[in-house]
Amino acid sequence: MSETEQASQTTDEAKDLAADAARELLSRAGADSFDALVVLGSGWAGAVDTLGASDIEFDVTELPGFVTPAAKGHSSKVRSMWVGDKRVIVFMGRVHEYETHDPMRATHAVRTGLSAGARLAVLTGSAGSLRADFAPGLPVVVRDHINLTARSPLAGARFVDLSNAYSPRLREIIHDVDPSLAEGVYVSTVGPQLQTPAELALLRQAGADVVGRSIALETIAAVEMGAEVLGLAIITNDAVGSVLERFESDQALEIVRHRARRLGELLHRVLDRA
Repeated sequence: MSETEQASQTTDEAKDLAADAARELLSRAGADSFDALVVLGSGWAGAVDTLGASDIEFDVTELPGFVTPAAKGHSSKVRSMWVGDKRVIVFMGRVHEYETHDPMRATHAVRTGLSAGARLAVLTGSAGSLRADFAPGLPVVVRDHINLTARSPLAGARFVDLSNAYSPRLREIIHDVDPSLAEGVYVSTVGPQLQTPAELALLRQAGADVVGRSIALETIAAVEMGAEVLGLAIITNDAVGSVLERFESDQALEIVRHRARRLGELLHRVLDRA
C-alpha cells in the first residue's frame, strides 16, 4: 500500500492493514497471541534490557504498513519478550504524526499489537515540563491528555468514550509499584517545532502539565479497540525555561538514556502485576 493510499484510509481499512501485520508478526514470533504491547519513546530503547527476557527481534519495516522512524532516538526494531508469564511485543521506536502527516500510520504499531491479541498498551515518551515541580528526569504517569494535533486516527462516525482513556487500574498498579511517581495531563502537539512563550502560557492555562508530540493519537486508537492504556512520560526539559535558553535535543535524549534501564525495571514490575 502506498503512502497516499494509507493516508486516505478509513478506520476499518487501517485495522485490516494492522491485522495483516499482526499475522506476520505472530508468525515471525512463533506466537499464538500477545498479552501486552509497549511503544518506546525517544531515548527509551535501552529499557528493553531490563524489561524482560528477549525472544526474537527484527526490523519493523519487515511487517506490512510500517516505515522507519525518522526522529532521533527512535529505533526501527521490534522485539518479542517475556515479562513473567506475559508475552509482550515491544516497538522500540515510533513514527510521529509530524513525520508523515498521517494519523493512521502514526498509530499503526498500536493497532498491530492489539490485532495480535494484546489487551494492554503501555505508551511511553519524553516531554517538556510545564510545572516548576516537574524537573528533568522525572517520570510522569499520564492521567489524561489534551489532543492539540487537530487530527484523529478514527475516520468516520465513530464515537469513542475517552473519559477513562488512561486505565485507573493500571495507574493504581504503577503507583503501588512506585508511590513516588507524579501524575499529570499530557498535551500532544504536532511539532516538530517547540512552542512559543505565548503557546506555553496557553497550555498551562488549559491545565496541561507536560507537553510532547506523541501518545494521544495512539491512546485514541487503543481505546477504540478496547485496550487498557498506561501512559508514562519522562521529563527531558523545562519547557517554560527552554524559551529562555536554547533547547538541546542531544541533552534531552541523554537524560532518557541515562534512566532507560531503571524505566525498564519499572515497566517490568507493572506488567508482571497487570
